[in-house]
Amino acid sequence: MIVYRAIKSEFQQHVDSGSIDQIILDSFEKKLHKSTGQKEIDSWWHSLNFMSSVINDKDIPDDAGIAIEFQIPQTSKRIDFIISGSNEQDEPFVVIVELKQWTTAELTDKDGIVKTALGGGLHETSHPSYQVWSYAAMLEDFSVPIREEKISLRPCAFLHNYEEDAVIKHDFYKEYLDKAPMFLKKDRLDLREFIKKYVKKGDEGEIMYRIEKGEIRPSKHLADALVSMIKGNPEFTLIDEQKLVYETALFLAQTAKHKPRKQVMIVEGGPGTGKSVVAINLLVEITKKELLTQYVTKNAAPRAVYQSKLTGTLKKSRFDAMFQGSGRYVDTPNNTFDCLIVDESHRLNDKSGMFRNKGENQIKEIIHAAACSVFFIDEDQRIHMRDIGTKEEILKWANKADADIHEYELPSQFRCNGSDGYLAFIDNALQIRETANVDLKDVNYDFRVMDDPNELYELIKEKNEIDNKARLVAGYCWDWKSKTQKEAMDIVFREHNFAKQWNLSVDGSLWIMQPGSLEQIGCIHTCQGLELSYVGVIIGDDLIVRDGNVLVDPSARSKMDASIKGYKTLLKNDPEAARKKIRYLIKNTYKTLMTRGMKGCYIYCTDEETREYFKSFLKS
Repeated sequence: MIVYRAIKSEFQQHVDSGSIDQIILDSFEKKLHKSTGQKEIDSWWHSLNFMSSVINDKDIPDDAGIAIEFQIPQTSKRIDFIISGSNEQDEPFVVIVELKQWTTAELTDKDGIVKTALGGGLHETSHPSYQVWSYAAMLEDFSVPIREEKISLRPCAFLHNYEEDAVIKHDFYKEYLDKAPMFLKKDRLDLREFIKKYVKKGDEGEIMYRIEKGEIRPSKHLADALVSMIKGNPEFTLIDEQKLVYETALFLAQTAKHKPRKQVMIVEGGPGTGKSVVAINLLVEITKKELLTQYVTKNAAPRAVYQSKLTGTLKKSRFDAMFQGSGRYVDTPNNTFDCLIVDESHRLNDKSGMFRNKGENQIKEIIHAAACSVFFIDEDQRIHMRDIGTKEEILKWANKADADIHEYELPSQFRCNGSDGYLAFIDNALQIRETANVDLKDVNYDFRVMDDPNELYELIKEKNEIDNKARLVAGYCWDWKSKTQKEAMDIVFREHNFAKQWNLSVDGSLWIMQPGSLEQIGCIHTCQGLELSYVGVIIGDDLIVRDGNVLVDPSARSKMDASIKGYKTLLKNDPEAARKKIRYLIKNTYKTLMTRGMKGCYIYCTDEETREYFKSFLKS
């Protein structure tokens, strides 16, 4: 979708008349159904005046196509400026320009990442050349007209306020500078020559019109790259019921658009039953069939981790469009996608957006957006006050859409060393439900209770040497001080001389994979839906045991924890429902944390009586 489309002569008239920013804003609001801040409006004015002067050359044809704020299909990414036409040999070309008003930047040691002033402070962000190259790559991967008409894309970046320094064109970024040249304040004429090399004849905007209206379908190159990532990888091997669910979902995805009714598939399964393995296999195979699909989760961590695992010869950004958050389908037209694969469906919400002011219901919107939707769900992993993902809720919206409904279950337990008994033990120990597994007798799983958090850390450190798949996690009972104070410690036990930071500020959603992250502590938001070999869990004072009864105390949670926000209001309106829900959420949080390890779980409880309670199961 293009916010502003014109030819060069019209664009320059709009700039010269001083109305370009208002024209773009009016179109922006009409097409995107939202407005934007003054900062972005000002950036249009300043940057587009610079671009107008760049293309003010008689050798750049007046009827060359101009497109501004082109939203890349199936993503929220927008390209700043495009000029289209053809060269001397009548070959179609599109020059993509990423516009930045930066004046300074700092080097980082991360691939394609710089630091610059954003939002009142220095923040890490994509290097402009990397950013615009990745946008071009996404278009090549998904736009049928670009591939079939052999339209060549030439990305570049224009930092019109930036003076030459030793940072922005440093050799560390050479790979991306070669793919997408960068032009600084003094390089305006060089950018003009770059454009003139490819746009000799005008197209009256027809090339971008065809791209905008053209079919969206993944390329064979992208599909082949995905297939090569999982081929022969035992982590993605399907067994038993996983294979049945996979083949059924694949058949529904392939045939859904030819059926009069939508297809909705619900797959239930506990921790480690292989829900995500099936989901990723589906993503790869459906893409291989050149059907439009996406892997969807509310939580960013599973998206980031699986996207990273599928990155081999291609850069991670090539797969960005295939991994999406659950709130992006608010305005998606009916049946845009052949299939949407929704992992961690229990985490879906009703409203979307930062301020929860968009849409009606994410389940409804996902079903509407796809001919086939596959929901992987484990209701016992709902951990947030706003989580609405239940089988009942999915069935409700599927029935309202008059969809064909297919229900499956993944019963076998593959995490926790193949032991259903450990899961049953956790349910019984946390008093979520009574089970026959009142102890760990005959359960082949390494479960230990530690008296000192340092012992817990050392044990996890030892296990991590095996395969880099052991991590410490904790309930959200400590404020995230290190978010604003880089050197501050978050989780501190002075009596044990123990101090660690939360993980989020350094590795973010990829914390669970990074070797150095052993020194940090993860939370529910960066490990849910993912697995380790061994997990160490710090149980805070939000879960305590008194006289054999497992109790919860929401007041012990950090004030920064949004997962129980709204509890106090519910408590005033419906005390019984509030207490029931908070018990459910806190117990589910610890059940989820304690079932991240395939081979073992070690715990440290801040409360002594709680510690002794869990020890009693080991004695028996």
